[in-house]
Amino acid sequence: MDIQPEAAGFDRDRLARIANHLDRNYIAAGKLVGCQTLVARHGHLAYFQSLGEADRERHLPIADDTIFRIYSMSKPITSVALMQLYEKGYFQLNDPVHRVIPGWKNLPVWVSGDEPPFNTRAAKRPMTFRDLLSHSGGLTYGGGQHPVEKAYAAVGMRSEEGETLESFVHKLGQVPLRYSPGEAWLYSYSTDVCGYLVQAISGASFDEYLQAEIFDPLGMVDTGFSVPTKDANRFAANYARRHDKSLAVIDDPASSPYLQPKTFFSGGGGLVGTSHDYWRFCEMLRRGGELDGARILGPRTVELMRTNHLPDGGDLSGLALGAFSETAYEGIGFGLGFATTLGTVDAGQFGAGDYFWGGAASTIFWVDPHEDLVVIFMTQLMPSNTFNFRGQLKNLVYSAIVD
Repeated sequence: MDIQPEAAGFDRDRLARIANHLDRNYIAAGKLVGCQTLVARHGHLAYFQSLGEADRERHLPIADDTIFRIYSMSKPITSVALMQLYEKGYFQLNDPVHRVIPGWKNLPVWVSGDEPPFNTRAAKRPMTFRDLLSHSGGLTYGGGQHPVEKAYAAVGMRSEEGETLESFVHKLGQVPLRYSPGEAWLYSYSTDVCGYLVQAISGASFDEYLQAEIFDPLGMVDTGFSVPTKDANRFAANYARRHDKSLAVIDDPASSPYLQPKTFFSGGGGLVGTSHDYWRFCEMLRRGGELDGARILGPRTVELMRTNHLPDGGDLSGLALGAFSETAYEGIGFGLGFATTLGTVDAGQFGAGDYFWGGAASTIFWVDPHEDLVVIFMTQLMPSNTFNFRGQLKNLVYSAIVD
């Protein structure tokens, strides 16, 4: 790869501190098995470095084309897909979702009760497309102790072999909303529902839609919901941090479910891909929706998506329920598929106006339109809140910009 830090306005030696920091504090210390960092500015690749191993048990180093589980970094891709249909006039942001999912027309809101039948009330207004794109529609991610989250488990959310987007949406419709749409922000299954909406509106299966309308046009050759057998040797192992801080394999690439065909195409967290592929997706966003002649979105749509859509321009600290998500809350807003840094002072970090997200295996990315910057970090460590890679990389990257 042609790496040009000076052409991108970086000090080469300062950028080299990224590898020094990650190797000393994480790879050598045994906190990560391996990682990969990409930094690009003004379209120039300024930094691309792989450290450690993709598969510790087989002693395979991370390579330029290693395939990673990107989990919730699938969400921006799904959101772009739905906004392509918005551009074609299929819906307005404030349209009720029940236009496409009739069974959701009168979803009630939980009021009290530990188990069904709950005490509920009518929602103050219907759930909208904007609500789903911004995680403010009343859904949750389940897995917690709230009665609504327990009800998700009771109806078998994502637990049955052969789950499809249709069966998934039907199950969600059997459980009351956690709160009335628009009243709060809660990280949730919303983007999986967005994937269903793409499928229902377009008439194509969700995986085929992404392939035809995003992956093929952008040349994202290694991104998808499964890993072809021929590429299994490029697939990284996934690790979890034990209580004693050692690392355990939780998904062996040789026997991973990602090697098998899928029936449930999770727009919220189902994709795998490479740093290079995700860079092409981010470059499309940085360039206002186009890359190498392929127009994915209009520039005004990209701007609409990265704009804060939280009520009164507030941040997540005043609206979010629960602590589980892929971002801090202070000084952070949320748009249509992305979080955004509202200000450097409140957020306590560089990058005001950037837009970003991360994945459950500690992958992160951000696009900064003011600095014309893209940063991608890939690793495979769960849970994602183990270390603050975003904050550390922001310190290292922004302090290396010298033009």
